Amino acid sequence: MSIDFGKQLPTRPKIVISASEHARLLALAEKRAGAVAEFLIDELSRADIVRDEEFESDVVRMGSQVTYLDEVSGRTRTVTLVYPDEADIDQNRISILTPIGAALIGLRPSQSITWPHPDGRVGSLKVLAVSNEQQDEKQQQ
Repeated sequence: MSIDFGKQLPTRPKIVISASEHARLLALAEKRAGAVAEFLIDELSRADIVRDEEFESDVVRMGSQVTYLDEVSGRTRTVTLVYPDEADIDQNRISILTPIGAALIGLRPSQSITWPHPDGRVGSLKVLAVSNEQQDEKQQQ
C-alpha cells in the first residue's frame, strides 16, 4: 500500500544530504519494496544535495548520533543512524530503512517532521541535537 505523502505528512522541513550519501541511499531504497522505502525515496527526492566537503556538521547523516523528541509520546531518545546491516536496537543503532531513520536523515536541531508508523498512524519528531564526531574523525584520517 502506498502512502499519500502530501496529505498525511504535512510537516516537511527543508533537508540537506551529501552527494555521496544521496546516491548510496537512493540505490539502497530503490532495491527495496514497501512504504518505508517509498518514504525514503520521497525524502531523497526533495532534499538539497550538497558536495561532501560542503556538508555542515549539524545535519543528520549516516553515522550521526541524534537526540530527538517524539512529539506524540513526549519521549526523548538518542540513536545512531546506520545502514541496515549495522542496525542493532539494543545499542540504539537504527536503520535508515525504518520510518524514524528515514525521517531523521537531513534534519538539523530544532526541525520537526511527521513520519509514517507501520500501522498507518502518523508520528511527529523534533531533532534536539546532532553529533557527527565519529564521522568527522573518519574523514580526517
